[in-house]
Amino acid sequence: AGYIVASSCKDVIHDQHWLAATYTRFAVPYFIYDIYAMYLCYEHKHKLKGHSGGWSLTRAYLYKEFLMILHHVFMVAVCFPVSVLWRDGKGDFFLGCMLMAEVSTPFVCFGKILIQYKKQHTLLHRVNGVLMLVTFFCCRLLLFPYMYWVYGQRVGLPLYRVPFNLSPEYNLGAAILMAPQVYWFYLICRRAYTLFRQSVLSQRPKNGHPAPVSTSAKEQDCSQ
Repeated sequence: AGYIVASSCKDVIHDQHWLAATYTRFAVPYFIYDIYAMYLCYEHKHKLKGHSGGWSLTRAYLYKEFLMILHHVFMVAVCFPVSVLWRDGKGDFFLGCMLMAEVSTPFVCFGKILIQYKKQHTLLHRVNGVLMLVTFFCCRLLLFPYMYWVYGQRVGLPLYRVPFNLSPEYNLGAAILMAPQVYWFYLICRRAYTLFRQSVLSQRPKNGHPAPVSTSAKEQDCSQ
């Protein structure tokens, strides 16, 4: 939806696309449901470990997922009214760009599924991790300077001068939206580095002896 909206708006300020308003209204119940769905998953995992529910569980959930919940609440309470009421029909291109941030979400979710099935050391998990890093970086981090650059092309300004030509609330909104993305990207990179380091260490020789060759590898050598 985001790509369709953004690619259809030749004038990045005034062009409109019907999906911009429709998809935004669809996103509101999604964010509300996602908060509840995350809580159900959190509750289920703790019940499997034998922990009790109640307010203590809810408080632990709010503490653990504070940033994600804050992001969802901000999207519903602030971004939705701004996109529907305050924009006055302008800037559908930029709204489409913001919707493209969800391109990385399937790879994030698929990575968690692979971890649930103990597949975090497989080639599939590594490939998915690379795709997740690339799409997250491009669609959630590079997205903001790209939108500034596009606006600069529209008004005839170089990229470095665009922030000084905008009202403070635009820059503040971009900073608020980008801050959690930077933090999440840092967590993704740290997790990727940890898995890579574990993989390298597991292949190193121990006590001067090479790592044992698996049965499947021996059979493959014999067949050759």
